[in-house]
Amino acid sequence: MDAIISWIGENILFIYLLIFAIYLGTEIIGKVPVVLHTPLMSGANAISGVVVIGGIILVRLTPSDDYFGLFIGFLGIAFATINVAGGFAVTQRMLSMFNKKKKS
Repeated sequence: MDAIISWIGENILFIYLLIFAIYLGTEIIGKVPVVLHTPLMSGANAISGVVVIGGIILVRLTPSDDYFGLFIGFLGIAFATINVAGGFAVTQRMLSMFNKKKKS
């Protein structure tokens, strides 16, 4: 328990920053008009590509005996890859709405 409390004490600034980022992101996304949600999310999915690269770098630089770091890196890579693939699927569906239909 003392280790947890000391870790929180050492990283309190980062904890406050995380809480502020969550609050700010929620407020900004909540005020975006409905029409702009899909393009906004397509841009956000592009950012997931950066998360994939970060996860790969994390796994590459993590010592082989640090199972927690390897697990977190693996989760980051897996979830970001799923997000990127889903983002491409949603973007493709969005763009297909603008294609002209051929009349037969």
